[in-house]
Amino acid sequence: MKATVSTSAPVNERTLLIGLERPDDSKWDHAESLQELGELVKSAGGEVVDTQIQRRHSPTAPFYIGKGKAEELALLCGKERVGTVIFNDELSPAQSRNLEKVFARKILDRTQLILDIFAQRAKSREGKLQIELAQLQYLLPRLTGMWTHLSRQSGGIGTRGPGETQLEVDRRRVQEKIARLTRELGEVRQHRSTQRQGRMRQHWPIVSLVGYTNAGKSTLLNRMTSSEVYAADKLFATLDPTTRQFTLPNKQKILLTDTVGFLKQLPHHLIESFKATLEETAEADLLLHVVDLSHPLFEQQMTAVQEVLEELNAWGKQMIVVFNKIDRVENPALIEQVLRDHPGSVAISAATGEGLPELFSEIETRLKAWRMRVKLVLPNHLTALLAELHRVGRVLDVSYRDDDIALTAHIPPQLQGKVGQYVVEEDGGVAGRAA
Repeated sequence: MKATVSTSAPVNERTLLIGLERPDDSKWDHAESLQELGELVKSAGGEVVDTQIQRRHSPTAPFYIGKGKAEELALLCGKERVGTVIFNDELSPAQSRNLEKVFARKILDRTQLILDIFAQRAKSREGKLQIELAQLQYLLPRLTGMWTHLSRQSGGIGTRGPGETQLEVDRRRVQEKIARLTRELGEVRQHRSTQRQGRMRQHWPIVSLVGYTNAGKSTLLNRMTSSEVYAADKLFATLDPTTRQFTLPNKQKILLTDTVGFLKQLPHHLIESFKATLEETAEADLLLHVVDLSHPLFEQQMTAVQEVLEELNAWGKQMIVVFNKIDRVENPALIEQVLRDHPGSVAISAATGEGLPELFSEIETRLKAWRMRVKLVLPNHLTALLAELHRVGRVLDVSYRDDDIALTAHIPPQLQGKVGQYVVEEDGGVAGRAA
């Protein structure tokens, strides 16, 4: 079976995309995943010549696809002058080595492609550190394959010596560099934590824009704050987080933060590397989940965002679902349907400004209901409740005593019942009040 994805690119690196379709895969989801892979290639500056799909119950251990299929596609690459072959899943080190031998050209997987795009887009020192760390973590288990040309890996007479020694040297160097980058990113995380504490002292709510890549987050930030953050119709246009001050119509000042877009099959070690940046999401008072309503698979994209937020321990926070790009939606009934299905959501066009007054009104309502400031004294054993306060609320200060924990926090409405019995009085009155 063959499908074609046509893209154009300023840099003519001709690529062939390969996907594996399993019996339980949805054909629509699989086709969309490959189309998204083509968009990633376009973002990286390549040109998709063709897309090939093989149906199998599961990947093969040596070649991911069947060996015969690999040999057939190697001939196709020669005819079409393809220089790079990209697979839609992450390949094992052995699969990558074997495929390079069959194809005799560059083999990449989805993870490597995403890492390459991130490396192109990272501008700040922090972003470059994060990408380098993710690339090294990906590289480390694959170092062995880089030394197979020395024929030193099979063991036995004549195979001991420089090849193996050099491999171990390289592995140690990579491990040392990973340790150094991890330390440096730890310092970045501490610096960000200090910045957040300074923002908390201002008592300005922090609103974080999250969503699937290319959902329109940067365009919305620019529209709301009259900024000029780079925004483009391409995947991962924004990598480095941007924070801007914004004043709502009721004169409430907020800090609005744009974050890197999410993606299905976002590499785990990439999320780990970017946690210093993505903590801005976990520490936000309110999330604006921006959704491209014009995308045919917007619901699956919403699910992918939820999965990443859960991994970041940020799911469960106050959230407004913002259905964007309604100027591109041809069926008005779809807009009405999603607003019914998601109470409290809004429909907007960040490009034209339509729907923004409704968005601002909803933000005002959520922040007013959310910003209940309380003083609490919790028994020491309620560590789970304390963790939940940190996760979905905002802990302003905390002190540990012999038998209890005293803290001041802003809490969302859903926690007020849980903590009610632990609220302490202050100046003769109840501490809980709208802040």
